[in-house]
Amino acid sequence: MIRRIKGTYDILPEEAEKWQKIEDVMRKVANIFNFKEIRTPIFEASELFHRSVGESSDIVKKETYDFQDRGNRSNTLRPEGTAPIARAVIENKLYADPSQPQKLYYFGPMFRYERPQKGRQRQFHQFGAEIIGSASPLVDVEVINFAITYLKALGIKDVVVKVNSLGDKESKDNYTQVLKEYLSSKIDHLCQDCQRRQSENPLRVLDCKVDQMNPVIINAPKPIDYLSGSARYHFDHVIQGLEALDLDFEIDGNLVRGLDYYTHTVFEIQSQSDSMGSQSTIVGGGRYNHLIEELDGPDTPAVGFAFGAERLLLALENSNVLESKSEIHAYFISLDNIFTNGGLKIINDLRMSGVLVDYDFLNRSLKAQFKQADRLNARFYLIYGDKEAKAGMINIKDAQSGEQESVKIEEIYQYILKHLQGNGCSGGCGSCDGC
Repeated sequence: MIRRIKGTYDILPEEAEKWQKIEDVMRKVANIFNFKEIRTPIFEASELFHRSVGESSDIVKKETYDFQDRGNRSNTLRPEGTAPIARAVIENKLYADPSQPQKLYYFGPMFRYERPQKGRQRQFHQFGAEIIGSASPLVDVEVINFAITYLKALGIKDVVVKVNSLGDKESKDNYTQVLKEYLSSKIDHLCQDCQRRQSENPLRVLDCKVDQMNPVIINAPKPIDYLSGSARYHFDHVIQGLEALDLDFEIDGNLVRGLDYYTHTVFEIQSQSDSMGSQSTIVGGGRYNHLIEELDGPDTPAVGFAFGAERLLLALENSNVLESKSEIHAYFISLDNIFTNGGLKIINDLRMSGVLVDYDFLNRSLKAQFKQADRLNARFYLIYGDKEAKAGMINIKDAQSGEQESVKIEEIYQYILKHLQGNGCSGGCGSCDGC
């Protein structure tokens, strides 16, 4: 028996409904904030991630899915979404679009070879947003507010927002040197990965999940204490914007995020839900003013974030937000030969009008058809056979009230619509005119 590959999983129909809900809310919030969707390929040239994410990063060193194609080119399944969007902005010259800044969002699968655990798989899904073309601190505030608004729209309230600043390139370089000197005499007290990071990229030591409670990390110099004047001005105005929106947040001096391209603002939103376990971060992001330029594009500032969809669903695990009762408008119960008595035409006409209707494919008995209608939570039973066909009528039973009526075939749609509206149909399915 062929089984799914380790670190992947099947999203079955019942679970897919939950995914559809978080995606639907995502798109609605994106529309409110005037973000437009962008879709990039699932695999890219390996060089893109080596140059953007960083050769010394754990993602590139340990986690990317790399392969050679038949043209002997090195390709990589995308491990994150920002670098492909930066590449798309350059290649398609979106930086020259007069409607600047570009406000983009994406949703799709990402791939990292890491140990599968709760809320973290080798194929996982990210919802991300990027604002490209503005260095204003207002843009940093905008993306953080977008992320928080999305969580609120899903009913997730038990979160903490953490922000920090790495400063501009000058600030970051100065701080990196200070941190390297600080760690040089203490490196033996850290894990093996941190000992390697200390020489390759000291900032990654602060992002270590193994030693995050180690006094060496806790007492390390903070990037926020080494900001240049302009970097301090930028961060102060980000904080001022968050306060103006009455958003609860805290400054975390050790927050650096795990990607090389970040400068200035970095942030995370962590869930305090018990279902999350140790994987508390559900969204992270920051500013990356030099990434597009480093990928051979023009000097273009940008900022963004990414949600882990699997972790988001974990945070919603103990709530009733995603609970929904799958239902259809009507189930067509056939008494005779549906091929010859016009039954198929009736079903199709209703569907084309937006009515959610299903029918039997297994030659069930009358009793079994009613049971199937109940399983599908059908509001109406459409009972139809040769006798009804000759009379031009159909029997409709309302499962909610128990009432049954004989209705002209050409009036079925209006009958269903009238009763759905009379029941206060609020648009849950979004299909028929009544919704």
